[in-house]
Amino acid sequence: MSGAVVFGLTAATATTAAAADNVLRSDADVARSCFERLLPTGTRGTAHREVTSTVAGLVQARLTAHGSGTGDWDLAVFDKKTGAVVAASAALRSAELAESFVTKDQQLVVQACRYAGTSRTVKLGVDFLAINNQGGPTAAPRAEIVRVETPTRQQKDRLLALDLDVTEKADATGVEVVLADDTDRKTLADSGLRSTVVQADLTARSIANAKRDKDFAGRGKASVLPSGRTSYRHLYEYDYEIKDLARRNPGLVKAFTLPNATWEGREVSALEIATDVDNATDGKAVNVLMGVHHAREWPAGEHAIEWAHELVKGYRSGGEIRALVGKTRNIVIPIVNVDGFSISREAEPKGDFTRFDYEMKRKNCNVNDSPEAFRTGVCKANPAGRQRGTDPNRNYAGFWGGAGASTAWSSDTYRGSAPFSEPETRNIRALVSTRQVTNLITLHTYSNLVLRVPGVADVRPPLDEPVYKALGDKMASRNGYTSQPSWALYDTTGSTEDWSYFATGGYGFTFEIGSSEFHPPYETGVIAEYAGLAPAPGAGKGGNRQAFLDMLANAADPAAHSTLIGSAPKGYQLQLRKAFQTPTSPVVNADGTVGPPLYVADTLTSNLTSTGGRFSWAVNPSTRPYVAGRWGRDPKGPAQAGVTLPNPPGVPAANTNFPEDMTAERIPFHVDGLPKVDNGKLQVSISWATPATDWDLYIFDAAGNVVTSSASGGTTAEHAVLLDPPAGDYTAAIVNYSQAGPETDDWTNLRVDFASPLPTTYGPKEPYQLTCSDKRGRLIGLTDVYIDRSQTIDVGDICQRSARTNKERKR
Repeated sequence: MSGAVVFGLTAATATTAAAADNVLRSDADVARSCFERLLPTGTRGTAHREVTSTVAGLVQARLTAHGSGTGDWDLAVFDKKTGAVVAASAALRSAELAESFVTKDQQLVVQACRYAGTSRTVKLGVDFLAINNQGGPTAAPRAEIVRVETPTRQQKDRLLALDLDVTEKADATGVEVVLADDTDRKTLADSGLRSTVVQADLTARSIANAKRDKDFAGRGKASVLPSGRTSYRHLYEYDYEIKDLARRNPGLVKAFTLPNATWEGREVSALEIATDVDNATDGKAVNVLMGVHHAREWPAGEHAIEWAHELVKGYRSGGEIRALVGKTRNIVIPIVNVDGFSISREAEPKGDFTRFDYEMKRKNCNVNDSPEAFRTGVCKANPAGRQRGTDPNRNYAGFWGGAGASTAWSSDTYRGSAPFSEPETRNIRALVSTRQVTNLITLHTYSNLVLRVPGVADVRPPLDEPVYKALGDKMASRNGYTSQPSWALYDTTGSTEDWSYFATGGYGFTFEIGSSEFHPPYETGVIAEYAGLAPAPGAGKGGNRQAFLDMLANAADPAAHSTLIGSAPKGYQLQLRKAFQTPTSPVVNADGTVGPPLYVADTLTSNLTSTGGRFSWAVNPSTRPYVAGRWGRDPKGPAQAGVTLPNPPGVPAANTNFPEDMTAERIPFHVDGLPKVDNGKLQVSISWATPATDWDLYIFDAAGNVVTSSASGGTTAEHAVLLDPPAGDYTAAIVNYSQAGPETDDWTNLRVDFASPLPTTYGPKEPYQLTCSDKRGRLIGLTDVYIDRSQTIDVGDICQRSARTNKERKR
């Protein structure tokens, strides 16, 4: 099993003491950090218990609500001898899980802190789980990053089919891949795909980065980040900052919990930032920023929480940010995958329990899809290692089940058992489905990219493509990243914005932060990338901070989305609702067969509460982009006539190392352009007789660049396609990759064919159902509303008019 670290688990557990002693009490609430330091016994707002670890393994301390009242209790476990924090939890209510590594006979102090609320008591449970480490840290397999050469789409598909740990660092000719151990190395070698080493020892690199981060933070000087932070946060620090920002900024910041707890029982915390923040139905455009779908991508969470600090600080300081915050509602979810992140973050090199396998975890903690033998143990220490779980960013409904996601439970890109099978994706679905989210960014690492829909090459761009691309290009000009559609990396299905955009029409982007490493040194991967400092590519251009501001400005711009205006009595509620079904991709089954698509039902419901008189409501277009149509252009002339080119005499020598070895047959051809012809598509094709023979096809432009290629195996033809080919001279390079036997099986029928560009297509219009209810919740009236992007529609005084009509009918 690739990359797994084998553990034996023993529940050595026990509660802290007798059952009668597991209820903790404090008669006062004090808003302060529970994990910052061990406070003396009897300190106001705290309760303590001392325990001794009976095992070398894990400590799990949990709090659960007890008694009457509501409240927020936090939890921390400290080493009694040193006072160092061992584990902590600071969620928004009293469901806490503090979990980390301990040694046998280690003396611990459990500190519970009543942060806020009326609940004076809470229940504590402490368990110890032994980890029988087979081999110890020195036996951990060597992990590395390699760049796999994939100049063709077929080679990318072949790579994805290997179920290796594919990163988002990719371009037209290659993809970086994590090889966790010798099994992964053999899998790649057996595939025939060529690779070069990028990072030879990720464990050593991680240890070096941790030392560099410690030294940097130890200088004691605040950074230029809005928070001044100098080191990566732990999950408990994120949760505490979220509620502390809300406590310190009433009326502007609200902390809330997303509806679904995770597989490990943790709650997912989020922030909302707006003027009059408690009035979530005020009709302002909603701008969402989220991080860490993938556990190991720590900078994603750091950028998100710093953006929250930026908005609060900027609003208090006045100027541009104050004006933009006043026009929008901003939601920040720093950590979407809290279980996975906690595992990755706590597994950072720490002596006896160094576990690279866990530090590089990508997925969540779903155990249900694993074979029975790998379901044992908590997520932080289980026989399947990092492989247990689902990739949340392959679990959304958008094109789910197709290419670019795996059917294998052990794969790092495992898509899950069904669309939205995971609590993490259901949380984002619930948020987006109940708000008019006009703008959304989801943060990842690494590749220095600003990605937009679609994630699948065969899906044509949406009608919004020109303005969508312009917005992505503008943000990329700030952070120095490349702006491109997601499929330009490789096909991915089940990703966040392929669902959110195509279902709602709200712009969605993925940022891939940084040029290398999932969590590089904090100074470069967080501070420089966020603030636009060297060596980040956005140095001097504003960095991700300015890119986020561009997205916020777009949300605040009424011309960028749709607007409903009208009037309604004070306290009356307007609701927009739309229910529909959308097909997934044809579903690839585990045996490689392809079944029909699934139909996923979505309901979008958003509300506006009238303050009396005129209202303005920022909304997304009523027709979802999935059915609205696809972008294209009208031909400005005929397509160029196709041509058959001659096969030169002889057969070139076999060559399995192209383009390092340039041995090939070369046949030039010319592509015309406007005003003579308008070519929307170029296709170069060759064929031969026997499937056991393999010819590859590469197309070069006049500058010597490969602009398209085709290099599949087991076929009798190759077809290289280029959309909107620029006019000029080209060369077809035909490579003899292998022959079936001593007889030569030469290629034939070299054709260059052209097609006109595809015009824009339009689908059927879809309406919102707009209803009006009075203060008592009684339905006053309803109507259908059809609205396009950038359109403003006046629905008039629909509530009053409907109320008068109803009274007249009763007479």
